[in-house]
Formats: sequence, structure tokens, C-alpha cells
Amino acid sequence: MGGFFGIASKRDCMLDVFFGVDYHSHLGTKRGGMAAWDPEIGLQRKIHNIENAPFRTRFEHIFTEMRGTSAIGCISDSDPQPLLIRSSLGTYAICMTGVIQNAEALIDQYLSFSGGHFDSMTGGRVNQTELLAALINQKSNFTEGITFAQKSIEGTASILILTEKGSLIAARDRSGRLPVKIGRGDEGYAVAFESFAYQKLGFIDERELGSGEIVAVTPNSWVQLSPPRKEKKICSFLWSYYGYPTSTYEGVNVEAMRYRNGAILAENDEVSGRAPEIDYVGGVPDSGTPHAIGYANRSGRPFARAFIKYTPTWSRSFMPATQKDRDKIARMKQIPVHELIQGKRLLFVDDSIVRGTQLRETVEFLYENGAGEVHIRSACPPIMYPCKFLNFSPSSSDMELIARRKIVELEGEAGLKYIAEYADGNSERGRRLREAICEEMHFASLEFQSLEGVIKAIGLDPCELCTYCWNGEE
Repeated sequence: MGGFFGIASKRDCMLDVFFGVDYHSHLGTKRGGMAAWDPEIGLQRKIHNIENAPFRTRFEHIFTEMRGTSAIGCISDSDPQPLLIRSSLGTYAICMTGVIQNAEALIDQYLSFSGGHFDSMTGGRVNQTELLAALINQKSNFTEGITFAQKSIEGTASILILTEKGSLIAARDRSGRLPVKIGRGDEGYAVAFESFAYQKLGFIDERELGSGEIVAVTPNSWVQLSPPRKEKKICSFLWSYYGYPTSTYEGVNVEAMRYRNGAILAENDEVSGRAPEIDYVGGVPDSGTPHAIGYANRSGRPFARAFIKYTPTWSRSFMPATQKDRDKIARMKQIPVHELIQGKRLLFVDDSIVRGTQLRETVEFLYENGAGEVHIRSACPPIMYPCKFLNFSPSSSDMELIARRKIVELEGEAGLKYIAEYADGNSERGRRLREAICEEMHFASLEFQSLEGVIKAIGLDPCELCTYCWNGEE
């Protein structure tokens, strides 16, 4: 994933952009970058690796290195950005959120006629943002270029550009899978993935861009360059997992949705007769907590934190070279509350179960500290398809997804014809899937939220939501 933030202002805006980008740190852990435009200096750019230290630490000296009345920045889980590009459209800085799935085909096509080249990274891979810029530069202006690029891309690309004149150009991806919002302040305008980022800086909501919409933003105004498309497929995981609790997308708040979602999970358990006798309800990881609160409130079972993450020094794990050491670091972050674990029947709500690796380690940790039973509820349906639009669940093999792997173990490749049945906890195949995962992961019981349940919790028309990773429907 990733997120971006930018401001076009009548005064120096570096401090505001610094904090605005920092407020997107929950969306990525690999790289952070900022670009600025100053009337005297022109465009400037800095990129830092943030895998072992947060954005704020890496960029704390940025105010002595850069200045500008317009600036953009991004948090990225993929390639370094923003990039500075010099082309027939002028010199500009560009960043994106999303993923280009057909990158190799687009690179080959571009090289076949352009006679140009790309800066190659390790292994010959090309920075996706550079590829995006190459597509945009094939047209005579930014509007035509962005439209062409988004039509050419298989995947998703929301775009933020800082021009050599200090204006911003923002574009939401064609299907509206990711949000792009504009905020209005006393001395300029802001563009952000997360609207609370500019709200904390004194900006107020101006508008949320529609699917494929393109706008130009200056300190004095914003102008629509291309209208929105009618189709919308916003990612449902914005609410379930990676959206920040204070965020609101399409008028639906993340935290409120998670409370509703947890309550629906509890209702499903009651109706089906699968509600276990438990002492406490808890959430894993942090994003599972509001789902768990909703479950606890609806079920009448007390919410409790049976273990606490030690955040003063472990807010972000550094990345040791070996998996053994990485596992050790993950376990060191968890501090048990023995009075709430020993001999207790615990139910934990996880925001989603993708591969199950971290959840398995958490359950083992709880049993090692004396838990009597550990029941698991997933706030999402079983993930059956790796995301090809946002790289939310990137994997080298579909079999890394625990639900899909278990289906093959139970029934072979032929079982994949019955994915809908396996997702349904009321079907025979669905019960077998849950029992198989429980056996491997040592859960006392397991239930998943239904697709209907998560859609109900969000509250938008199903046709406006992307649910590909659950049902394979685009």
C-alpha cells in the first residue's frame, strides 16, 4: 500500500506537509519521500528508507534541506518516490499509490517505439512511478497523459504531481479503489489519501474526488481537468484493515464500521448456535480491536486486553536477516497479562486472516501463558484470491493464502471450483475448511465474517465495493 499528501500554499508549507505525510505512516513501512517547489530554488526532492525507523525520524532535518510554498510527499510500501521527471511536459515531481500489474508489457511496448530507456533497479526491475511518468509523457498535456496512463494500466494508480510552477495535479484511480480528498485552508489547498491528515492542520473538507477524476490545485483554487467516471469499486479493506480508525471514506467512518462489523459477527454466532462460552473478548492486531469491541458489546461478554504490545521501543520491528530472529522480535513485543490469560476461555477477533503466520504465533503465545481455550473470529470472509489491484495480499503463490491452501489439501485442485461453498460457514465444505484451519492453528473454534455481513457493516451499495480477494469478482 501507500499514501500521499500535498499542499499548494501562499506561504512556506514544509512543516504542514511533513506532518501530513507522517499521518500516512500506517499505510507503508518501506520508503518515505518529499518534494518541494520554491520560487527561487525550483523543485527539490528527498527519499529515505523507513523500514527500521519511522518517517518522522528520517525526515526531521528536512527543514534545513528543503523549502517550498508547494510540496508533496508519500509513504510507500514499494518503490522510492516521489521522482523528479524532466520531459516535454516540463519538470515535475510525481508519486502514486497502487500497483501496475502489467508493468513488463508496458515497458516492452514503450521501449519498442521510443528508443528511450529506464533506470533499472536490482534484478532489472523498473520503478513503477518512472513507468507511470513515461506513459503520461507520451501525450501533449497532463490531463491527456494521466487519462492515457490509467487506461493502459492493469491494476490501480492514484497520482499526485507537483509541477515546475508550484501547482498540484491530483488524479484518483479509474475505479476509485483508493480515496483522494481535497481540503481547503486559509492560505491554500491540500490533497490527501487520509482527510484527517489535513484536518489536523486546520484544513476543512472541500471534496472527495470521483473515480478517474483529475484536478489541478493552486493556492487560490482547484479546477476540474477531467470529470469522474460513473463506475466505482472502492476497496472494502479500507474499512476492515488498513484505513486509520479516524478516517472516513465515502461518508463511512472506519471505527464505526468496525464496531458494526464486530456486532454482526456476534449476531451470526448467536443465530447459528456457535457462540462459545468465553471469559473475555480481545482483538488482534491493533486493527482487530474495534471489531472485538463491537463483538463484546453485542455478545455481552467483557472486552479485555490479555496481552499488551510494548510500543515504546517496539513500535516498529526492525528486520533481522533470518526468519527465526524476526519471529523472536515479534514475540518480544507481546507482554502477557497473566491474570487475564491463565485458565481463561478467550475469543479474539482478527481483522483478517491472510497467511495466518502471525496469528498462529499469537495463539501459541497465549497457550504458553496458560490460556484454557483460544477461539478466533475473522472480521473478513476467507481470503481466496491475492489482490491484484493494490497488492494488499501480495504473494509469490496463491497457496500462501491459508484458506486456499487448505482447500487444496482437503480436495485437491478440484476443490477450487467450490470456493463459494468453502467460504460459507453453513455449508459442509465451509465447516470442513474451518475445522482444518483450527486443527493446524490450534484454535478452539473459528468463524469468518460473511461477505453479506461485511458489506452490511460498510453500508454502501455492493456494486460500489471491490470484494475481489474474497469472491474473485472484479
